[in-house]
Amino acid sequence: MRVVVADTGPLHYLVWIGHVDLIPQLFENVFVPPEVRDELSRAEAPAVVRSWIANPPGWFAVRPAPATNDPVLLRLDHGERAALALAVSITADAILMDDRAGVAAARAKGFVVMGTLGILDAAARRGMVDLAFAIDQLRKTNFRYREELFQELLKRHQDAR
Repeated sequence: MRVVVADTGPLHYLVWIGHVDLIPQLFENVFVPPEVRDELSRAEAPAVVRSWIANPPGWFAVRPAPATNDPVLLRLDHGERAALALAVSITADAILMDDRAGVAAARAKGFVVMGTLGILDAAARRGMVDLAFAIDQLRKTNFRYREELFQELLKRHQDAR
């Protein structure tokens, strides 16, 4: 995928577990709205995330999202709303997002959506990451997913070997 818009979740968790470098390896152009940048800077974010966003890499491009009156988007929080509005405005190929309501809204608008686990899955299929190690690191965070999803993903990769 060439052009993606990232919401806070995947960036937050991939920075936290030390695998944010997978994003520019998988996608050519990564855009985020200022709202996402600001969420990554919040005091509640882990220090490593705040440090990363204080000096973001060159592939991380901040672009303002247009205002929207879309009732579907107005139900989302600021980060998801801005990410979706930006994705619509630049005709992104995909959206990187974990939030369930945001994912549903993005899919309803016809976007391909890839979350933190999807990014790790895609990277593991290309031999770019040790999936078991990455998932173990993710388990040490406050990332919320059912354990069955972790197990299913690990099994799928083990069976592919």
